[in-house]
Amino acid sequence: MRQDFPEIYVLRHGETVWNREGRMQGALDSPLTDLGREQAETQGRLLAEAGALGLTVYASPQRRVFETARIALSGRGVTPRVDARLREISLGAWEGLTRAEIAARWPGTLDVVDPVRVYDNAPGGEGVASVAARVAEFLAELEGPSVIFSHGVTSRILRCVALRWPLSEFRAVPAEQGVVYHLRDGIQNVIEP
Repeated sequence: MRQDFPEIYVLRHGETVWNREGRMQGALDSPLTDLGREQAETQGRLLAEAGALGLTVYASPQRRVFETARIALSGRGVTPRVDARLREISLGAWEGLTRAEIAARWPGTLDVVDPVRVYDNAPGGEGVASVAARVAEFLAELEGPSVIFSHGVTSRILRCVALRWPLSEFRAVPAEQGVVYHLRDGIQNVIEP
């Protein structure tokens, strides 16, 4: 497996109804809010200003990401390649629930020393190691600089893998909406309005 990765621009989908409500989405979807659509438009401008629109673009197949990419790339003659390895971590029985609802149904599962491992506690969920393996495979196959539209948890894990950071750094990796994370030569920069 290749150990170095090309330059990448990583974007999280715009705000969704469930983001606003504090619900876990995982494999489920909720629509973008008005703010989420504005964030997608902003991301399109940021990509254009960075000169990244001539690059190969990849997107998760999930509706919230594909809609974000569609808005960001609108009128720019770019169509993303869908790659299922960019989908969000599956959270099994936790999907659609708030943290308070999860804590009430599964006491103690959110109380872990290593915050990244909380996702391993989701009944019927995918687990962090699985996400890390699939995004590492995706990154190893990139043939050149690329733009990647993904999700909060998945994009954080992808950036840890690309930057060779331990997954224990996961919580320190930002996952803001409406910005672009630019990774080049082992350094991450945030491109924001």
